[in-house]
Amino acid sequence: MTRQYHIQLQEGDVGRYVILPGDPGRSEKIARYFDDPKFVANNREFTTYTGMLLGQKVTVTSTGIGCPSTAIAVEELIKIGADTFIRVGTSGGMQPGTKTGEVAIVTGAIRDEGTTSHYLPIEFPAIADPDVVLALRQGAEKLGLTYRVGISHSKDSFYGETESRRMPIAEQLEARWKAWVEGGAICSEMESAAIFVIASIHRARAGGVMMMVGYEQGLPEDEHGKKLFHGDRAIRTAIEGIKILIERDGGK
Repeated sequence: MTRQYHIQLQEGDVGRYVILPGDPGRSEKIARYFDDPKFVANNREFTTYTGMLLGQKVTVTSTGIGCPSTAIAVEELIKIGADTFIRVGTSGGMQPGTKTGEVAIVTGAIRDEGTTSHYLPIEFPAIADPDVVLALRQGAEKLGLTYRVGISHSKDSFYGETESRRMPIAEQLEARWKAWVEGGAICSEMESAAIFVIASIHRARAGGVMMMVGYEQGLPEDEHGKKLFHGDRAIRTAIEGIKILIERDGGK
């Protein structure tokens, strides 16, 4: 068998259903929701665990931050048998009134990054699979969570968004941000566009569920001033979504 260079995985190591967090530290946390989870590999930013849900093999592989490393992970996972991907992580809420902790179920992504231009012309949309979107929505409803469904903004520069006013091209950045908001985008993150475009090319399925941070609230902090991640709602939504997909797929 051929072991993939970056993720250090080979056929048999992963299930067809894969959850994709950015932070390697979240892979173990997500794997705790699996039945009989086992550590598989850790290389660079890619940490992988595999377990079972409803009798089917499922996997979590971290991607690191941004579209370049995410594209590598998805490409190599597809080569060894994965075909259904759910991006899980944190995002900035974009619509007025968004509260920290609300869940974003992503239907598509604004390609405001550079990676996907190496795959397809910018006119080609980055769209989530409708069956995955529906499963995630039903999962959030089953859990009784507050959620929004809509477009994500995928970008390359975290500080270009959060500290745009100090950038030499501040006016351009802020005008584009205003356009995304007025167009109805619900959240901003750094990976979905690559996942959706690559999945489309390979005829795979992909979706995304993110915990949103309200701009007026931000993330809570512990007693040491460390920002706290409250992504359990997004993780649990992804788990429920995968269970729904497994049942619809007939356990195949």
